[in-house]
Amino acid sequence: MNLVIFAVKNMRTERPERLYGLDNLRALAILLVLLYHYRAFKHPVWVETVGKFGWTGVDLFFVLSGFLISSQLFREMESRGTISLKTFYIKRFFRIIPSYLFTVFLYFTIPFFREREALPPLWKFVTFTQNYGLNVIDQGTFSHAWSLCIEEQFYLILPLLLLILMPIKLFKYLAVLIVFLIAFSMMLRWVTWNETIAVLDDNSLEFWCLWYMKIYYPTHARLDGLGVGVLIGYLIQYSSLFKNRVHRHGNRLFLFGMVFLGISFWICNEQASKNASVFGFTLVAMSYGMIVMSAISESSFLSRKKLYITSQLAALSYAIYLSHKGIIHIVQNIFERFDIPTSDGVCLIVCFLACIAGGLVYRFVIEKPFTVIKSKVLKDHFL
Repeated sequence: MNLVIFAVKNMRTERPERLYGLDNLRALAILLVLLYHYRAFKHPVWVETVGKFGWTGVDLFFVLSGFLISSQLFREMESRGTISLKTFYIKRFFRIIPSYLFTVFLYFTIPFFREREALPPLWKFVTFTQNYGLNVIDQGTFSHAWSLCIEEQFYLILPLLLLILMPIKLFKYLAVLIVFLIAFSMMLRWVTWNETIAVLDDNSLEFWCLWYMKIYYPTHARLDGLGVGVLIGYLIQYSSLFKNRVHRHGNRLFLFGMVFLGISFWICNEQASKNASVFGFTLVAMSYGMIVMSAISESSFLSRKKLYITSQLAALSYAIYLSHKGIIHIVQNIFERFDIPTSDGVCLIVCFLACIAGGLVYRFVIEKPFTVIKSKVLKDHFL
């Protein structure tokens, strides 16, 4: 019993103070994704322009995940000298899998929930490999699960990699390794573009299908955001000079991040162009990396105050991401059956509110009950 009490107390003391600035960014990320994906449905004209760069919301999620997960692991390494794989995977399992499998269940059993008709094979969703070989033209239903596949692969590999590097001298060169992996990802996109994409007519369906399949979706081509997030987490943990500068220059980092993001958007104006494909993803990740550093800085306006709206939206972001396409599809179908316009702002607001309502259903029906189970499992783990 004393061991359990000690373990629980230790878990509490190791838990960092919540970074409200990151909640603001997580809320921004899900709004960007919603606007981008809403363009695939009937929408007001302004959504086409405002939502054009909403795809970068996923890159922001990647940077946030890379930073938060790696920081958690680095703190555990410093305090305990190792990483408990069992504890880490239990936490990730109960956070990710129940809501995800519920959404997969909806897509495969309720055709009315599908925003499109054809689904990839079930085994690809279950094994989190759907992002490889994904034909978005012919099997584009629940296509947005591609990013969840990348994150799940990241959760699986990162702690194992750190455990391998920790006992050897290579760990102190982890920052160099991360930069190398980002450069490697850029090189793979460059090779793929020259050998597979450049020879195609950029107005053809084959071009778009292969661009998504070979450049946009695969994990090896999308290491930028996660890599930048891990790099920030590593430097914050192990470089006091870097950490102090981040805390002193929070607002300046935000300004630089926004300037670089504007440059990135200019380069990525045509999302499937060569410059965007090879360099754009990296520049977007670096820009969001600066903004994430601003959000964790003690001197930044982003981190000074908790906002109820953004904190709640951030908490619901995962559930909303999973379910939003199916919910928007259902709402617009209902509107059409009653001859209510679907391409105006009223329908957009109703769709977004429905997505939030869907997120709340996930929270109370799935996430909260499984959080209780997770706590019990972790408690039993320390017995």
